[in-house]
Amino acid sequence: MSDANLHEQQAANRRRSAWLVAGFLLFFAWVGFGGDYVLYLLTAGAPPGAYRHSIPFIGLGATAAAALLCYVAWKTGPRRVLLAAGAWEVVTPASPAQLQLVNVVEEMAIAAGLPKPTVWVVPDPDLNAFATGHDPRHASVAVTDGLLATLDRDELQGVVAHEMSHIQNDDVKLMTLLAGMLGAVALLSDAMGRYLRFGGRFGGSPRGGGGKGNGKGGNPLAMIVLLLWVFTLLIAPVISRLLAMAVSRKREYLADATAAQLTRNPAALARALEKLGDAAAPTRSITQGAAHLCIVDPAERKISDRAGLLGDVFASHPPLGLRVARLRGMAFQQQKRGGEAGPA
Repeated sequence: MSDANLHEQQAANRRRSAWLVAGFLLFFAWVGFGGDYVLYLLTAGAPPGAYRHSIPFIGLGATAAAALLCYVAWKTGPRRVLLAAGAWEVVTPASPAQLQLVNVVEEMAIAAGLPKPTVWVVPDPDLNAFATGHDPRHASVAVTDGLLATLDRDELQGVVAHEMSHIQNDDVKLMTLLAGMLGAVALLSDAMGRYLRFGGRFGGSPRGGGGKGNGKGGNPLAMIVLLLWVFTLLIAPVISRLLAMAVSRKREYLADATAAQLTRNPAALARALEKLGDAAAPTRSITQGAAHLCIVDPAERKISDRAGLLGDVFASHPPLGLRVARLRGMAFQQQKRGGEAGPA
């Protein structure tokens, strides 16, 4: 992959990220101000002295709450991910494997032209790794005990380069923000659902007193908007997670390609991914809320390993087979050009 193509992909992914963030903000506005509009329509024909919804406090409150939740998640997200995984920082290496890990992280940071991130180890026998942080100067790379015990140096270098690529490409920044947005959407959906169940207290019946205003009972436009609003609340957590998964899948391919560029050894990362794929047990220390940060899905990979519509929609990562095939193709092209690559 040429530098020009790589930079084009990075720029395209960042543009998509901006659109996704805008979509989340529009969702918050729709849920909040859409609820206000429903109540406005339902209470517009209420009798004198009854409640009429005129101040859009739901929209203002929902937007403010979402912004606050995202800000808190953004500021504390990286630390929370590491603590939730039970990770501990490698300050002074206590074993040859830890020393090798620190050396590899330093090498890949130099290759990427980035400050060295902090190094963490997750006490889990499964094979996995992830990166988190706000920016390259405040980033962390974490690997599991199982990964340290299983991979050789070249394979470990490929995995670390993959995580360094996420830092270099600003993926960790986006993924941290997405994690906060996912939490905000889930909380907002639950809060609005609760409000909907008890909202009939405002303005009398759920028909808002509109019956007296139009003689037939119920505002048709209000009913339509209300149905759309309820449907949005029901599917919001699912849609937001699918969007996050879509971003993650696209960026895994880019991170693999960038890692191959950093190490000049795509075959080593291909071998590492195959070993990660052979470890069928889930990474229990890493929650599903942080799945999109990992190099492979920490849950059982029955869905993520499937190519096609099911995997494309519901998996947080592309199929390992496709990722390995792309890396093998890069190694083959490298060998054809006369470059030196690790054994395939």
